Amino acid sequence: MTAVTDQGRDHGPGRGEQREQGEAERGDLKDGRRWDDGLIARRAAEAEAEAEQESAEAPGADEAGPQVEAYGLPGSPLRPRLDALRELVGLSRARLEGGTLAEAGRVLDEASARQRLSSRHTVVAIAGATGSGKSTLFNALAGVQISDTGLRRPTTSAPIACSWTDGAAGLLDRLAIPGRLRRRPVQGGTATDEALQGLVLVDLPDHDSAATGHREQVDRVLGLVDAVIWVVDPEKYADAALHERYLRPLAGHAEVSFVVLNQIDRLAGEAADLVLDDLRRLLDEDGMAVGEHGEPGATVMSLSALSGTGVGDLRELLGRFVQARTAATRRLSADVDAAAARLRTVYVADGRPGLGERAREEFTDRLAEAVGAAAAGQAAEREWRRNAGRACGTPWLRLWRWYESTRQLGGGLDLMAQVLAPPEEELTARQRVEQAVRKLADDAVDGLPTPWAQAVRETAVSGAKGLPEALDDLSRNAQAGAGGGRGRGGGGDTGSASAGRSVQGRGVQGPGVRDPDVRGPGVQGSGSGSAGKAGGAVGGRGARPPRPAWWPAAVLAQASMTLLQIFGGLWLLGQIVGVLEPGLLTPALLMLAGVVGGPLVEWSCAAAARGPARRYGQEAERRLREAAAGCGRVRVLDPVAAELARYREVRERYVAVTELSTTGG
Repeated sequence: MTAVTDQGRDHGPGRGEQREQGEAERGDLKDGRRWDDGLIARRAAEAEAEAEQESAEAPGADEAGPQVEAYGLPGSPLRPRLDALRELVGLSRARLEGGTLAEAGRVLDEASARQRLSSRHTVVAIAGATGSGKSTLFNALAGVQISDTGLRRPTTSAPIACSWTDGAAGLLDRLAIPGRLRRRPVQGGTATDEALQGLVLVDLPDHDSAATGHREQVDRVLGLVDAVIWVVDPEKYADAALHERYLRPLAGHAEVSFVVLNQIDRLAGEAADLVLDDLRRLLDEDGMAVGEHGEPGATVMSLSALSGTGVGDLRELLGRFVQARTAATRRLSADVDAAAARLRTVYVADGRPGLGERAREEFTDRLAEAVGAAAAGQAAEREWRRNAGRACGTPWLRLWRWYESTRQLGGGLDLMAQVLAPPEEELTARQRVEQAVRKLADDAVDGLPTPWAQAVRETAVSGAKGLPEALDDLSRNAQAGAGGGRGRGGGGDTGSASAGRSVQGRGVQGPGVRDPDVRGPGVQGSGSGSAGKAGGAVGGRGARPPRPAWWPAAVLAQASMTLLQIFGGLWLLGQIVGVLEPGLLTPALLMLAGVVGGPLVEWSCAAAARGPARRYGQEAERRLREAAAGCGRVRVLDPVAAELARYREVRERYVAVTELSTTGG
């Protein structure tokens, strides 16, 4: 028998010639004219001629009619998996290299292309090594000599297709199989032939061919077909090239794979069963599940394409496989599984990465230490107590303090040396900020896949570039506010113990500092940007500490003690010069009461000021700490948290891709 091609049909004489012959036989009418001379007859003849012309120009059977019943996949578990994979690729393009997502993108493209084509057809490729007999099996399944066979190698140089039904042109175009290599089988009208309706069988070149172009065609078509029949022979069934290059990488496609041991007619006795068992063992080592006892997996069987033994069984299996119409969905699902397996290392973390409360608190503590929040609180507390001492202290003590401050200001060179030579601790303030950011990034990326860990680190480093400067502006703004308040202190002591720490490694202290070891920002700040807002939060109340309700009474009591001293002293002076009558007891008691009462009032005020001063210092430390934490949150914490949220989102998409697997992958 010879193959019946779409382009080689013989239609015999045209219908127009047959009509003319019939008309000649019918003869003339009574008036001697032909019957078709009328208008209606001529129109009928023209319509028939047009129909004949359209019939002559009609394409072959495979190209006739549009593609119908395309894969819409309504309700199929494959659709949400493809949607999830598409979202996964879209969310990951900015974080992963293009090569990492190339396979996933290819799967999406091929799935989209296959879903637009006919769902009534199942494309099955026959692949095998040189001399395995795949072309002979191809001809046996088609029932006609289509593919050349013989001793010359290679005998198949290009894919040849055999379609059991019409409407597969789009599928064959996708495989790039030209029309001259598209054939139709010989069908006997049996039940098996009816079951094979919708089958598109493709004979491939040898996968181990010496011609590079043949191997490239095999690899290309194998990535596009719905199922594969692997034909092996007793000599090459264990060939490493077959198992390492094809069967092992395609182990996840077991449900759409047939592994056929051909040429069993060459094996005597139980040799065929032994070879078949060994083939199953090799497939198990490749990781390809074997479908036995009703379990899903690859179909493994033996036959002889030359003698026909077992070919009928394969035809029946193919018939049931084609009629199920699930091959394309299973193939695409297996492709999604394979793409997801390749992407596992860039999406699946070892632990539970993220920023916990402990990591956030440690970051805030390090920023507060870098900006000197604790020192600022201590300085604010001492400033409050100094203000209380200035307001409630004796005037003589205030004069003495003013004198001491004047002496300190006289040593200008020594003071300048202190300003220009900050303690060694100050030089590491910027390093503390960098260490805080580095430690935060380490905690955040713990367990993250490498690409996402790198993205989180880059985000943290990018945000940290301006963080030391922002914290330094915060410190300087706080210093400016505190310095302005000291100028209004009155008396001789214009210095303060609270000078801010410079994050950039440069300590700045105001003039007249009594304690050069005390550093820290003051309690008022202004500025622009995040640092300015933080500075405003630090010192919203002003530079001068608030006064408690008992403060005016203490000032009045101290003033009374001072007046008693002055009054008693003047009384005694008047008695000494003789202006007043002698009587030392009363003025002496008044003066003594003022001398003793003044320090007593000052001491009482100092004791009463400890609590408010401590609370004021703690409040100043808290405000500066919160301001520094605000800078760190805006510049580092929030961007890092956003990057981690992006990872969790893509991780959820990846889980959606894998958990909805329909192939058990």
